[in-house]
Amino acid sequence: MSATIQLLSDRLISQIAAGEVVERPASVVKELLENALDAGSSAIRVQLEEGGVKLIRVSDDGCGIAPDQLALALTRHATSKIATLADLERVGTLGFRGEALASIAAVAHCTLTSRQAGTAHAWRLAGEAGALPEPAALAGGTVVEMRELYYNTPARRKFLKSDATEFAQCSEALRRIALAHPDVAFTLSHNERVVLHLPRGDAEARAGALLGEEFLAQARPIDIQAGSLRIHGQLALPAYSRSRGDTQYCYVNGRFVRDKLLAHALRQAYEDLLHGSRYPAYCLFVTIDPSTVDVNVHPQKTEVRFRDSRAVHQFVFQAAQRVLGNPLVGTAPRVDVETASFPRTDHAGGVAGPALDTSERHATPAIAFHSSYQPALQLGERLDDARYLAFVQAARPAPADGEAPPTDSAPPGEQHTPPLGYAIGQLHGIYILAQNAQGLVVIDMHAAHERILYEKLKQALAEAPLAAQRLLIPAVFSADEVDIATAEEHRDDLQRLGFDLAPLGPRQLAVRSVPALLQAADPTALARAVLAELREHQLSELLTIRRNQLLGNLACQGAVRARRLLTLPEMNALLRQMEETARADHCNHGRPTWMTLTLADLDRHFLRGR
Repeated sequence: MSATIQLLSDRLISQIAAGEVVERPASVVKELLENALDAGSSAIRVQLEEGGVKLIRVSDDGCGIAPDQLALALTRHATSKIATLADLERVGTLGFRGEALASIAAVAHCTLTSRQAGTAHAWRLAGEAGALPEPAALAGGTVVEMRELYYNTPARRKFLKSDATEFAQCSEALRRIALAHPDVAFTLSHNERVVLHLPRGDAEARAGALLGEEFLAQARPIDIQAGSLRIHGQLALPAYSRSRGDTQYCYVNGRFVRDKLLAHALRQAYEDLLHGSRYPAYCLFVTIDPSTVDVNVHPQKTEVRFRDSRAVHQFVFQAAQRVLGNPLVGTAPRVDVETASFPRTDHAGGVAGPALDTSERHATPAIAFHSSYQPALQLGERLDDARYLAFVQAARPAPADGEAPPTDSAPPGEQHTPPLGYAIGQLHGIYILAQNAQGLVVIDMHAAHERILYEKLKQALAEAPLAAQRLLIPAVFSADEVDIATAEEHRDDLQRLGFDLAPLGPRQLAVRSVPALLQAADPTALARAVLAELREHQLSELLTIRRNQLLGNLACQGAVRARRLLTLPEMNALLRQMEETARADHCNHGRPTWMTLTLADLDRHFLRGR
């Protein structure tokens, strides 16, 4: 069978191109917004009807289009943004393909109205073939109006969703662009009702308006530069992790992208902080030399290709990890207990689940705590400033030989107060209460100790095999044949991890040594945890792709359990270690280790000053 080769008509070519560029109304909104921004607009208004299917009107106050170029603007491959191959290799604008307006006009009734500064009046051009520009009324800028999307391709229109769904997609397209351009005002209306108004402002105010004040409260700012590479924006703490990746906004040179390389780098940065299938939240802007990134690899320009992808990956990963892993510097995470979602825990301090049976979970580990604990004030006693200072001085560690003891002349909390302050008590053997310069700090002692041990184990194992602590009296426990065989088969491997396990019979194992960092933990629980890992995975796997999970499990077993009464020096020692430990504001399961209630919070609750 032979077929005749023929040229396609310009109209059919445009309709085919529209299939790539105009996927749905949101695609039109995105393209028109990008053109408006490239025109230097400071205020943009988007009006939609019926989800954008019936009407999309985008009005801006940009530089406008000359009347003799209105028709050219609706022609395929016509653009003012690139002229040579060199321009294409250093794209600095959002829209540049010269296809958007022509493709949209091929599947919708299009009208273009524009007025440049200094001209007598505006000019209007309808998108129909043979139409000529005619005078119109417009103060300045450009108005692009698209009506009845897919009116001439009904098959495409059938694939559109409900008006509400299509409007939500249009709204999201505007949000993505508005986040990157806080210096531009945006207004969005639907069916003649204003839905969103964003005044001009700074990046933080725009992020708060679109992502919520809770996001800002739970985020850490990042701004790091290395050569031509810069990353800045907001990284949300793990406490703000989501069940879906719907709060992940990443930009390259101001362009929103869904880039797998950047997403992987950021996921790795959160690896030790998120639990299970939780997704991190962030709003980040990567700036890079335009000549080292190709933005022309996808029709909708949502993907990019970096010339040195490895360098970009490492830069983003290390920058994000540095910010998330910084020891405490006075930040005060605030936890919304109504909305936060974390792994369920029991009050013995472990993560609830089948890893520990009930008897183990409530066992009392052999930890050498002092028998006394924090003194309590008697009812009616007054804790004035002088008494409080004496109370705090008593809680502080003694100065080294030759070191002058610290003096406090200011009221409590004003000077010489570390980020987590000083312990003032313990609540139900679970939480440590401390006072810092801002107010009251509440610390989950098991979660905090777990993070400290985990980071120490990672560092120790990276430098050498874990140091072992030999037990004065071996701990003997019942074991099945598989555990005994595993202990014998992996004897050398276990010693690299600091364990010495030996069979005492067909159903018993003796723990002769444990990792020195975990010497205060229950040796039986530690041995069972590491044997459970070895039964399912080889040591080579445990020390590579599953290393952090193994060390996390050991840290969880070794951390101080709930119901343990601590002395004030012990509590303060834990606080000082937290301040020196990376990622200490969250445990290995992604739960926060501490929160603060400021004096302002307490005053509001108790109606002080009203």
